[in-house]
Parts: sequence; structure tokens; C-alpha cells
Amino acid sequence: MDADEIDAGRARWQARYDAARKRDADFTTLSGMPVDPVYGPPEGSAYPGFERIGWPGEYPYTRGLYPTGYRGRTWTIRQFAGFGNAQQTNERYKMILGAGGGGLSVAFDMPTLMGRDSDDPQALGEVGHCGVAIDTATDMQALFDGIDLADVTTSMTISGPAVPVFCMYLVAAERQGADLSKLDGTLQTDIFKEYIAQKEWLFDPEPHLRLIGDLMEYCAREIPRYKPLSVSGYHIREAGSTAAQELAYTLADGFGYVELGLSRGLDVNVFAPGLSFFFDSHLDFFEEIAKFRAARRIWARWLRDVYGATSEKALWLRFHTQTAGVSLTAQQPVNNVVRTAVEALAAVLGGTNSLHTNALDETLALPTDESAEIALRTQQVLMEETGVVNVADPLGGSWYVEALTDKIEAEAEEIFARIRQLGGEGPHQIGPMTSGILRGIEDGWFTGHIAESAFVYQQALEKGDKKIVGVNCHTGTVAKELEILRISHEVELEQRRVLAERKSVRDESAVRAAVARMVEASRTDENMIPAMLDAVRAEATLGEICDALRAEWGTYREPARF
Repeated sequence: MDADEIDAGRARWQARYDAARKRDADFTTLSGMPVDPVYGPPEGSAYPGFERIGWPGEYPYTRGLYPTGYRGRTWTIRQFAGFGNAQQTNERYKMILGAGGGGLSVAFDMPTLMGRDSDDPQALGEVGHCGVAIDTATDMQALFDGIDLADVTTSMTISGPAVPVFCMYLVAAERQGADLSKLDGTLQTDIFKEYIAQKEWLFDPEPHLRLIGDLMEYCAREIPRYKPLSVSGYHIREAGSTAAQELAYTLADGFGYVELGLSRGLDVNVFAPGLSFFFDSHLDFFEEIAKFRAARRIWARWLRDVYGATSEKALWLRFHTQTAGVSLTAQQPVNNVVRTAVEALAAVLGGTNSLHTNALDETLALPTDESAEIALRTQQVLMEETGVVNVADPLGGSWYVEALTDKIEAEAEEIFARIRQLGGEGPHQIGPMTSGILRGIEDGWFTGHIAESAFVYQQALEKGDKKIVGVNCHTGTVAKELEILRISHEVELEQRRVLAERKSVRDESAVRAAVARMVEASRTDENMIPAMLDAVRAEATLGEICDALRAEWGTYREPARF
């Protein structure tokens, strides 16, 4: 790019920066030295390829979505939490918010994630153990008791039964008296990554896509600020993928959901801003930063050039980041504080919009209050003490970071081409990327490549080529055993008792009629969300709703592969 084009870009950035709202904060170094809000080539200088780097807040968004960077607003501290019953988790949420957290992220227990009630035989021994148990809208009310849902952004990490759980969230907000049209938050809903990595599905892909399409339509029409999809790479990376695979599989899934919206006749400029993303931040510091920068650039280009988006917000890739759970070690667990801090810093330097930091004991159990506070304080130290919020994309222009960003982008593009080839000559009615994703799921293409990458890394660990402190090097320690959080069996017994009590006092005929009406809607082109909301208002349980749809649509079992 020649000097005149670069200087014109700087002038555009300056005008947008001057017009934007900035925080009232001290933007100097620890020594008091003033720093500029962004850095770039010297005035009057040419820089080959600078159009791929650009300025913050300007296409291709490599350097971030906003001209102010974190000077305008910092990332949202959104700690992921959930355990036991709704009342216990509500106490943890109030602790997080009271300690300075900016948003909530709900972890559900395994029965809830699989669309099962706490009294289901398959739920035995699992209630409240890896997250909070939610059986009815009343549980959701208790979960957010004393927390104004109209004033707090809430993320819910659930995909298979995401839509009925979302309906319970809406009913809980209704019962608070909230204006539902003003709600803001994120629902994960990403069913593609379940077949690719996490395995928490209910039905075949097609019925799930039906529900997701209905949800996209409903939110675009009724709750425009709410993001009905958080396309998740986190679980793909945790399953063993490389950084480039995580990026490519995640963005391909995102393109599939864009095709779903377009197939419903929705305007890409209206629904695309409702898509958000969820990435892992692993331990290779610069690789992670490059991955995040490449993600924004790829998304903007594909949305503009392939899917025809014209509005700026439709081109924005907004993402939440969680530090890498798979990097935590049971050996010398206090080292996990360091790992998490490094991963969090990579996410911040990559421009994350919100962030969860894992607790040091999460490889052993759910976090204690103390370890959860350390995880929260890790973000606050980065935000308040390190100066990383002062300059937008401070590593932009680094020869290493830019080369790594280009390399990861190129690898991702190769993977996109292979996925589209998987779709063959007769693409799915939703679109060509969707066709390739569904074929890749059916053939085990994604799981096979992830398994191969995980195997290569494990071999490197066992040979000692890759190091993990406390595991295959520096194994001596004076550390003592940690006290961990244990979920009492009484939680499950009490949850079952309360659920039985609720069932005994509700209007059974109203429940049956509402669930039957929902099933009728599933047999037509009618949007299912209003009928599902009515079932939830009648106190139908999550299991009853999901079982009715299982009876209608069947269940999915992954084919055996060797």
C-alpha cells in the first residue's frame, strides 16, 4: 500500500476515534509516559500489504472492531459458573457481580445439557455436578433471583436443548417484569460443534437446524439485541484440534448458519450481527493472538464477498474467549494461575470482546469461591495494572505476528475449500458450506482430523519434544493437596423432591395441551418458539419438552468408526 493510501486511512481512523466515546481513564504508562491510542507506519511511508492490516475499526478489522480499542470500553469480564441447584449458583453469581464481573455465563449440569430432567434415570449421580440443574422455568427464576435480567448480559452455554432452555430464560424475565425486546445476551445453540467435538446432541442435524432457524427468526423480529448463536470453537480446540483447525471449523460452522439464515429469507445485514463466536485461548501466546486477528479478517471478507453483507456490523466478528481448560494440570495446580494469565493476555492482545478465566482447580473439580476469585482477579490485574487497554492492537505490524496471522489465515482457507468439496455436486438446500459440514459429520471427517492432531501432540509430549511443567519436566514440588469443592448427593435428592412437588401442583391438562400444541407446530412451517414458550409458561419440564420432540423426530446416534 502506498503512502498516500496509508495516510488517508490514518485520517479516517482519527476522525472516527475523535467522534467516539472514550472512557475517563489514565492512558499513560506506569511511569507516566503518554501513549498514542494506535500505532502504524510513519507518516509518508509506504508499507507493502498494509491493506491486510489496516486501522482499528475499519475493514478488514484485523486490528479490532472499534477505532478506540479498549479505550472506548474494556472487554466484558464474563465468568462461567454453575453448580448444584439454582439457589447455590445464584449466590456465586452475586459474588461474581459484587466483585466486579460485568456479565454472567451459565454452566449447566449434564442432564440439562442432554435435555433430561433431574428425576430421569439417566440423570442418576449427575445432578448439579458439572453445572447447575434446570428442570423448569421456576429453576430459571431462582437462578436469577435478585439479578435484573434487563440490566445484565447473560450467556448460556448449551446447544442440544438450547431453545427450550432459552424459552425458560424468557419466561423468567417475563416474571421479573422485564421488557423482553430489550434483553441482551448470548445463547450458544451451536449444534454443528456438538457433532464435530462435544457430543451433546438430541436429534439428527436437520431437526436441530429447524429449531435454530426458528430461533434466528424469532430473535431478529422480537429481541434484536439478543444473539441467538455463539459459534463455538472452544470445544473443538479442547478436543485436540490445532489452532488453524479450530479457526477454520468454527468459521465454517458460522458460514453454515449464515446460509441457514439466508435460506429462511432473512436479511444478512439484520441477522448476521446476532451471530457471535466463542474461542479457546491456548498457551502458544503469539499463535493465539494471530488466530484471533485472522478470524476477524476472514469473517469480514467472506460476509462481504461471499454472502453479500453490506452493513458494517454484519461484517464484525465479535467473540468471547475462555482460557484453555485442557492446558490445566492436576500436577502442581497452582501453576495453572500462570497458564491462565498468559492465555488471558493473549485473548486481550487479540482483541477479545469478553473473557472467562479458568480457575486453578478446575482440572480437579468445580472451582471453590477462593479459586473463582483468583480467576476473576487475574482479569482485573490485566485490565487495571498492565497498560494493555491503552493501545489498540499493540502488536500490529510485528513481522512475526503479521506473518503468523497470514499463515493461519491461509491454512484456514485451505480447510474451507476441502469442506466445500465434501458437499459434492448436489449441495444441501441450505447452502454449499452446510452441505460440506453435514457430509463431514456423517463421514467422521472432522473427528478424524481432530483425533489425528491430538495424537501428534500426545506423541510429542511423550517424546519430550513438547513440555508441560510439573508433568513431563520440573516435576519436583513442595505443594500440598488442594481443598476442592464437592457437590453433596443431597443436592440431587432435593432437586428431585422439589421437581416432584412442582409437578404435583401444576395444571397437568394445561401442560399436556401446550406440549401437544408445540408438537403440532413442529409438523408445519410455523415458528415453534411461541408454542414452546406457552409450554414453558405452563411449567412443562425440559425433559417433557425434549422427550416430546424425541418421539416426533427420533434421536441421533453417532455411527461406529474404527
